[in-house]
Amino acid sequence: MKKLIAFDLDGTLSESKSVADDRMLIALDGLLVKFQVCVISGGKFQQFEKQLLNRLKTEPGKLKNLHLMPTCGTRYYTYSAEDNGWSLVYAEDFDDSQKENITAALNKGFDDLGYREEKIYGETVEDRGSQITFSVLGQDIVDELGEEGLRLKHEWDPDNKKKNELRDYIAPLIPEFEVRVGGVTSIDVTKKGIDKAYGIQKLIDMLGITKEDVLFIGDRLQEGGNDYPVKAMGVDSIEISHWKETALVVEVIQHVV
Repeated sequence: MKKLIAFDLDGTLSESKSVADDRMLIALDGLLVKFQVCVISGGKFQQFEKQLLNRLKTEPGKLKNLHLMPTCGTRYYTYSAEDNGWSLVYAEDFDDSQKENITAALNKGFDDLGYREEKIYGETVEDRGSQITFSVLGQDIVDELGEEGLRLKHEWDPDNKKKNELRDYIAPLIPEFEVRVGGVTSIDVTKKGIDKAYGIQKLIDMLGITKEDVLFIGDRLQEGGNDYPVKAMGVDSIEISHWKETALVVEVIQHVV
C-alpha cells in the first residue's frame, strides 16, 4: 500500500489560480487520516493559502501529515502544532545577481519571439524567492476576470507550442539554471537540477520511505510538463485533466483502503 500521495495544485486540485472546490477539500481531509499527503506546485506559498489552506477544514492533529512544497519543491513547509502555523524547512533561494540574469533572459525570450501580450493583469515577472516565473497574461488575471480569465489562459496556448518554444529559446540564454514550462501560461526558472523530482526525493528521504511508496497525481505528466520529472524518476503516477478526476481518484482510494 502507498504511504505518500502527492499532488500538483493548479489543474489537479483546483482550477488555475482558483480556490479548491468543497468536494476536493473534503476528499483531501479524508486522505490525511491514513496517508502522508504532499502538494507540490509552481505557485508560491501564498497561493497554497488562498487556493487550499484557507478553506481546508482539517483539525491540527491531521495537518502533521500534510507536506507543502511551493515553487516546484524549491521550498518545503510543515505544520507546527506548537506554533499553530506553517514552518519553512528549507528554501533554495536565488541571490540578487541570479534574479537579474533570469529576469533579463525571460524578458528577452518573450520579446524576441513576439509573445509579450499588450493587455496584462498584474505583473508578468514574479520573484518567488526560489523561483522566477513569467506569466504572459499577468499574475492576477483570474483574480480580476474570474471565469473569463480562466478561458483566456486556456486559449492562449492550448497545444503548449508557444511555451515549449519559449522554454527552448530561453534555456540556452541561462544554461546554469533550470527552465521549464510551468502552468497554463507561464515559464518557471529554478536552480539547476531542482524540479518537482528534487522536491519529492527530498521528502522521500525525510520520511524514510522509498519511491515505490509514493503515488503522484498531476495534469502535466507528458514530457516537457512540470509534473513529468516525478514520473521520470520512477514514481507511480496518474495523469488527470481536471480536478474532478482527482477528486474521484481520491474518493476511490479512500473507499478501497
